[in-house]
Amino acid sequence: MLIRFKKSLEKIAMGLLSFMPEEKDVKKLQQTIKEYENNKNWNLYLWKEEDVLGAIGIYVDEELGKVIIQHISVNPSHRNMGIGKKMVNGIKEQYVEKYQVCANDLTENFLTKCDA
Repeated sequence: MLIRFKKSLEKIAMGLLSFMPEEKDVKKLQQTIKEYENNKNWNLYLWKEEDVLGAIGIYVDEELGKVIIQHISVNPSHRNMGIGKKMVNGIKEQYVEKYQVCANDLTENFLTKCDA
């Protein structure tokens, strides 16, 4: 189930996002989390089953009518189990009425695989 990021889950979210190659640097990662906390157009969701297993971050571009998936990460010990695809589908379900869901350069390959 997708849950909205909140400050109490910051360490878990940072841990998950740190698996993305672009977020390995701690300062960059802290900047990214701060953006999700402070920018109303940046939304971070976590995937929770018994534990939090994944994170998906989006940018809502109201002018273009798009939701851009900009971060997606799954705990390595839970990969290849469909969690990433569930997160993408959860975002699509949540935003399908108003926005087109698409990828950025970092998430494009993964979203293409999800749609295959």
